[in-house]
This record gives sequence, structure tokens and C-alpha cells, in this order.
Amino acid sequence: MDTPDTLLHEIDYRLAFEQAPVGMVLSRHRIIIDCNARLCEMFGTTPDELIGESFRVLYPSVAEFERIGKRMEPILNASGRYADNRMMRRVGSLHGVFAGETFWCHVSGQALNRAAPHEAGIWAFEDLGSRRSAKAELTPREREVAAQVMQGSTSKEIGKALGISHRTVEIHRARLMRKYAAATTAELVQKLIAG
Repeated sequence: MDTPDTLLHEIDYRLAFEQAPVGMVLSRHRIIIDCNARLCEMFGTTPDELIGESFRVLYPSVAEFERIGKRMEPILNASGRYADNRMMRRVGSLHGVFAGETFWCHVSGQALNRAAPHEAGIWAFEDLGSRRSAKAELTPREREVAAQVMQGSTSKEIGKALGISHRTVEIHRARLMRKYAAATTAELVQKLIAG
């Protein structure tokens, strides 16, 4: 009879990484050094097109890539882990997706060195939009507020997290409600997830 230790030695960790049900990336200094098949499906591309590239290619804008990178650092320094929902951008047109299309994605990761959080890490990506593109055109700040709303944060919590006043958050929330024709926050969250 196999013991748990014997079974662990039989696991092919490379195959587990490749076949994971979520997109996975190994990174160094925010450069993709390896990725699995699910990530390539999600972003409509191949490993050859992603490996060696900056995570920047997966973001709707350079400004968002930089802003989220700065926001992540203190959290990674403190706990070594980070997670959020954010808008991402498809890179290619393979696997039934369209290059440039944006979608909501849950991103979570682990820094391998908390003191230098971007030095090396492992990241998981999960498509929240079931391959549906975002229908409303959102500003970068609206995308940040929307991501926080999807996590159930209050206006005061969102303001603190983004470094803006809660009144400014309420203005962005009202614009999101209008753009998505949502009557309640719950309806807004449902529509954001659906794309």
C-alpha cells in the first residue's frame, strides 16, 4: 500500500503546473519566465509569445500596470501574498478570444522573497467573465473602483485602498452604476462579473 510520502514522490510537478485549472505564471521582476496552457488559453496566445515578456502586455494600459505594481508592493512586503480582481487584456486571437479584448480576472500570487516582492513569484489567474468582454468603456480609476466593489468593499475602504476620498469613490461608483444600468450594488457586481 502506498503511503502519502510515496504518493508525493510520484507526482509530476511540471505536469501539475501545466494542467492546472487556472492560469499560472512564474515571474522574476514582473517578467514572465514560465506559464501554463490555461493562461495561454485565457490570453489567446502561446507560451513562446509570453515567456520573456513583461506582465505589462496583459494590462489594458501601462499606467495600470505601474499603479497596480506599486499598490502590491507594501502588501507583498507585509504578508508575502496578494490578490485582487482587475481588468486584463487579451494578447492574441487564439483559443476563441479576440486580441485587445478586456475581461475581469481574479489574480492571486505569492512572493518568494517578501523583502523584494517583485524579485520572484508565482501567480494564478482566473477569468471571471467566462470569456465575455467588458461591455462598458471604463476609465482606469473606474476599473480600480469596480475591482474593489466586486470584493465587497465600502466607499471608505475603497478610498483608503486607492488613496482617494470616499466622496470621489461614490462619484466613480455612481458612474459605474449608470454605465452598467444597475439599480443596486449587488446588480452592479453581477453585471461586472458577467462583463
